[in-house]
Amino acid sequence: MLRVIVGGQMEKQRIADLVKKLGGEGVSVQVKSDIEAAMLIKRGEADYYLGCCATGGGGSLAGAIAILGYGRCVSVSMPGIAPEKNKVEQAVNEGKQAFGFTDNHVDAAVGMIMEAISNRQSAQ
Repeated sequence: MLRVIVGGQMEKQRIADLVKKLGGEGVSVQVKSDIEAAMLIKRGEADYYLGCCATGGGGSLAGAIAILGYGRCVSVSMPGIAPEKNKVEQAVNEGKQAFGFTDNHVDAAVGMIMEAISNRQSAQ
């Protein structure tokens, strides 16, 4: 079972609903504060963190970066910079676990992240 935690500052329930829709029965989703979400990742009680804010890096990832370290986190979109499928796939394949994105890119970012995670799991 893939365990996804939604943190960040915006659109939490929308993101959780989208993750569940895309992941189906093989995914459990929880909505937490960014600090709680990052701690679940750190303790190995969750696999991935998705966070959203207006900038794609501040409120979406600040707690995760502080707790997990910058090397496990990535902003996949910022204002005016849409997520790119190849960059999302690269981040997942490099072992990134925390993903930040902007509120206007929720659908695209979550779709790309979930697809990349699914592809990685299928390849293992």
